[in-house]
Amino acid sequence: MPAPQLTLTQDEARLMTLRAQGFIGAEARRGGVPSMLRRLGAVQLDTISVLARSHELVAYARLGSVPRATIERAYWHPRRATAFEYWSHAACVLPIEEWPYYEFRRRAFAARGQRWHQSHPDVCERVLARIRAEGPLTATELGGAKKGGPWWDWSDTKIAVEWLLDTGDVICARRIGWRRVYDLPERVLPAEFLGQQLTSAECLTRLTAVAGRALGVVSRADLPDYQRIAYGGAALRSDGQAPTATEAALTAGLVPVQIEAGKRGPAVLAWADPAALAAGGEARRGRHRTTLLSPFDSLLWHRRRAKRVFGFDHSLEAYVPQPKRVHGYYTMPLLAGGQLVGRVDPARSGSTLIARKVSMDVPAAAEHMARALIEAASWVGCDSVKLVQVEPVGLESRLRTALSARGA
Repeated sequence: MPAPQLTLTQDEARLMTLRAQGFIGAEARRGGVPSMLRRLGAVQLDTISVLARSHELVAYARLGSVPRATIERAYWHPRRATAFEYWSHAACVLPIEEWPYYEFRRRAFAARGQRWHQSHPDVCERVLARIRAEGPLTATELGGAKKGGPWWDWSDTKIAVEWLLDTGDVICARRIGWRRVYDLPERVLPAEFLGQQLTSAECLTRLTAVAGRALGVVSRADLPDYQRIAYGGAALRSDGQAPTATEAALTAGLVPVQIEAGKRGPAVLAWADPAALAAGGEARRGRHRTTLLSPFDSLLWHRRRAKRVFGFDHSLEAYVPQPKRVHGYYTMPLLAGGQLVGRVDPARSGSTLIARKVSMDVPAAAEHMARALIEAASWVGCDSVKLVQVEPVGLESRLRTALSARGA
């Protein structure tokens, strides 16, 4: 990595990231969900729904109480494709204009020959023929997604259509309910996105620029995680090009910087987005969002980064046995004043939002938590908030008072 051109304080880097992620300033709300998706580059999908599904929570955290139907329509427009689903950090919704830049991953899947399940060429041909002849279809319409066993016990049809999605022979740019709708790329994508055949180096340069823009400042360890890219890896050598992270970052125009040592750790070498550097001062003046975050929010994707930037330990405990959970099933961190200051494990019962466990790191978090809980409750159609457990117990009365003052 080249020598850093300038040094940032830890607070400067944190504020630049929050602004890049859309949590500071009114500008982040302009353009609604489509602009937010382009800003982030990817929004992770997940099947768990507590207050709402994660892709809805990501939009809510940045834009406020946008109707959930509006969010869904922005991701999966019924008439014109504005986004598509593919593998980025995980299974994600991606801006439609990014389709050409995932060609390196589609090539890598095709070269590998399978993902989790072994697909059968004859089934793939039959599925593709039906979509070609009948138009967009769900897995159910194609014959069923499962064999009747656990969730991973896919039918041959589901295996085939997901493999076709991996390799780019079909695309998902719309959902009906929570079911993917599969179609042919040439029927969905604008003509300029078809047949580009970009090299791996071109793809990675673009996705590196996206990661830099989305995070503002990104360390050498953070950079591969955002899009889950193995820079220089064997999977990228199908076209003879395997750029390193440094090569991709320099070509993408990112600026080498150093984040100086501070209370949260030693000095860190990093890359900064030029636009984030130019707007660095605005991050100090803009208004901060106070909100609950999805555990799958891109601000939290890299756990070590969350610890380094915010001093916050974050983990998803949904798949941890209940007796071993520390904070709860679906812990949502609380962002307030540009810091992560608490968390809550929420649930719903009728028109009541239940805070099964609230944890707060500083006394002032009580007022912020009350505001965030009431706003989230209103957004999902609840008219009251019920506290079950609060830690530390000394802050419970303060939180109850703050809730009462806000009418909850």
